[in-house]
Amino acid sequence: MTEPQRTTQPPEVGSGAPAGRRGARLHQPVRAVVAGVEVLLAVLLVLAAVWCWRQGIVRYEFPFDGAAPLVATRYFGNWLATAIGLVTVAAVLVLDALRQLLLALRGSAG
Repeated sequence: MTEPQRTTQPPEVGSGAPAGRRGARLHQPVRAVVAGVEVLLAVLLVLAAVWCWRQGIVRYEFPFDGAAPLVATRYFGNWLATAIGLVTVAAVLVLDALRQLLLALRGSAG
């Protein structure tokens, strides 16, 4: 029986890159710009979330003759849920900005 030929280099597993692009590097300084834009968007989303949260809480005062007014607070779930969603998206953007920045500074293939 014939044995398969053995090579000195093990085959590349899971590279996922086409044969012509095996030398592509992860270190790309433009990733720092992408990280900066993502941080800016995250700040804007947090500001929008604060605005939405304030829209979602309304306080009413009902005055009484000779007594302290009754203060009631009404919560609007749609505004509060929107604020929570915006903060969640902002957190994901900050995590991706950190990843982009690390790849811009020290990423390299191989």
